[in-house]
Amino acid sequence: MMSSWKYMLLAGAAALAPAAALAAPTEAPLAEVVTTPAEEDAAAPFDSEAAAAEAKAKMQKEMDEVITLVEKMFDTKSLPPIDPARLAIAEQTTAALIPTGSIEKMLDNMYGRMFRTLMGEFSGQSDLMLSIKTGVESDKIAALDDATKGQIADLFDPHRKEREDQITRLVMPLIREALADMEPPMRAGLAKAYARKFTGAQLADLNAFLATPTGQLYASEWMALQADPEVMVAVVKAVPPLLTKFMDRAPEIEKDFKELPKERQLADLSDGELAKLARLMKVDVSALKEQRDMWNADSMEATEAAGSEDYADDAAVDAAVDAADAAAMAVENSEYDRSNWSDADRQRVEELEAAYRKAEAAAVEKARERLGRNPSD
Repeated sequence: MMSSWKYMLLAGAAALAPAAALAAPTEAPLAEVVTTPAEEDAAAPFDSEAAAAEAKAKMQKEMDEVITLVEKMFDTKSLPPIDPARLAIAEQTTAALIPTGSIEKMLDNMYGRMFRTLMGEFSGQSDLMLSIKTGVESDKIAALDDATKGQIADLFDPHRKEREDQITRLVMPLIREALADMEPPMRAGLAKAYARKFTGAQLADLNAFLATPTGQLYASEWMALQADPEVMVAVVKAVPPLLTKFMDRAPEIEKDFKELPKERQLADLSDGELAKLARLMKVDVSALKEQRDMWNADSMEATEAAGSEDYADDAAVDAAVDAADAAAMAVENSEYDRSNWSDADRQRVEELEAAYRKAEAAAVEKARERLGRNPSD
């Protein structure tokens, strides 16, 4: 049987391989096999090591597929060969720019702070977790001192501190090891990029600078500075103005988009165009005509159904709007205070309000259909 630490290593490798999560499933799920009790008794015992090896092989296959896709997107096969002498100089440059531990330092700046903050928020002694466990409002828990909160948390989990320390003691070394494994291929890839972008003389100048005290300091900090708190806060603060700019430009952008004719559908094609399409696709034109006519029939039925429902929808919306307006005008009167109503009256009003919202949504949808807009417009 596989030892528990090997399971942890395998789980850690999966957690550090987000590419596997992005890979589309390529196999159908295995069908469930129903066996009789006799067959179950005769079945071979579960082999945990074989199951783990199979899961690892499947994960590797999915990662290989993602790597193939990335290689296709960032194709380097068509690039000219790199001068070996220039590549050797570039390797000196990237060795200085990515010293050992630099990736860990950068990620700790970004994710380490977030991780530690979340650990504090969801630890057994946090106001949130104590409120969840006890049902006591968090503002009352916030009024307690830390010592009292600690005693409360200890009642639920006397070993909580050891449990939290396990993350640092067991998981963090594995993360450091994985990040260290990423540095050599990153140096190699960056060296090739530098060798293509800079001449040998320019690379020599860079290396001379990186050999100075200032250059050494820059090389040790430049990557971590990308995730420096000052940078992260500045980037986050820049997002609202960006969104506002898009919102302000939305009418202009929408107008520009509307100037182009809408994309045609099969139902919009004439018989001559269908014949041309059939020749291009090497299919029988009758199949395309049948599909087009089906689209047209469905469209007509939907239009007729919408027309028959419009009057009822509009009447329901008008009545609901009138009721809502009357309620809004009378909110200051005590008789309109719902706490003074009977349960039956309050239930009836709430049902009418729900009907109003439903009718309003239906009317809006019908209007969008008549205007030829998508629901997201």
